[in-house]
Amino acid sequence: MKMKIFVVVLIVMFRISHTTAYAETTNHADKDFCGTLKYAFINSLKEPIDKAIKEIYKDDTFATNEGLSWAPFQTEITEIKQKYGVGGEYEIKLQIYPYYRAHNTYGEDIIVVNTDGELISYEHVKTFPKVGENHH
Repeated sequence: MKMKIFVVVLIVMFRISHTTAYAETTNHADKDFCGTLKYAFINSLKEPIDKAIKEIYKDDTFATNEGLSWAPFQTEITEIKQKYGVGGEYEIKLQIYPYYRAHNTYGEDIIVVNTDGELISYEHVKTFPKVGENHH
């Protein structure tokens, strides 16, 4: 009797372990939550980042004529400071690479914002040469 139960259990286990699973493609993040959360978080800070870029490049005629943009996938979070304990406000330091046209990088900037969506500070690190510009 024990042998019959053992054989039945083995057959069931073998059958279950060899069942083919069919999965359909989804349009949401179901595997890389860390990367997805990073880009969602950066996107949520769009308003203060845009404000900083406008301020940094307001006197740069090339930048204002080209209408600089930035991309979350080219943005790095370099520091997160907890201000008032767990669940309180945070300050986020971001390294941004504004670009023009087809992702021609024009600058590098450090922007600090808080989780209330306020721009805290910004610093222009450098400007890259324009594409097609002669360097003598």
